[in-house]
Amino acid sequence: MSPYLTKEIMPIIYLKHPDHGTKVATMEAEAEHDEAQGWERYELDTQPEIVEKAVEEMIAAPVNTLDVKRRRKTAE
Repeated sequence: MSPYLTKEIMPIIYLKHPDHGTKVATMEAEAEHDEAQGWERYELDTQPEIVEKAVEEMIAAPVNTLDVKRRRKTAE
């Protein structure tokens, strides 16, 4: 991993919101502002059941199996 992406050099703060989903803040001030707007902090390691559910939903999603129907040339 790049040293620039470690928490010591550049903080990585994960936030979630019930309406807006998830986002990453890179500054403590940004995270504090977002928390005042209804965002909540979380750690990626504390949500394995949500990740597992999302993967299961992606796997179970219907696959578009529509093929282009080729038309036969008709003799005129």
